[in-house]
Amino acid sequence: MREKVEELEEILQNLPPVELPLKHHFADGIYAREMFMPAGTVLTGAVHKTTHMCILSKGHVRVATADGPVELIAPATLIAHPGAKRAIYALEDSVWTNIHATNETDLDKLVEELTESTAAELQGGSANKQAAKWLSSSPQQ
Repeated sequence: MREKVEELEEILQNLPPVELPLKHHFADGIYAREMFMPAGTVLTGAVHKTTHMCILSKGHVRVATADGPVELIAPATLIAHPGAKRAIYALEDSVWTNIHATNETDLDKLVEELTESTAAELQGGSANKQAAKWLSSSPQQ
């Protein structure tokens, strides 16, 4: 599945980018990265180095996982394992949060600590390759 998601990521680079507002939350030993996804957005996730939780607190999404596509309707929680790469299609306006165990608070250092990406490659970075507005009403599975 990872190869298929990486192929999708290459396609996304040819579509109009979409802004996905991020919020960063910190507590003792915990970092949460909250992202708003407008309906019709397709995006790929970073490959993470650690096991962490993903929470869909609002909306309805289709997620490509190693076990195949699944639809989630908020509220929903997933456990993400190292090395996984997912694609998400927001069927409705949605809010997705990744929760990590870490004491780091520098956002650029967090990217390097938690993922195989650079800060520039992730949503909001200068070389973002993760998200685009899907041009059709129903993406192919």
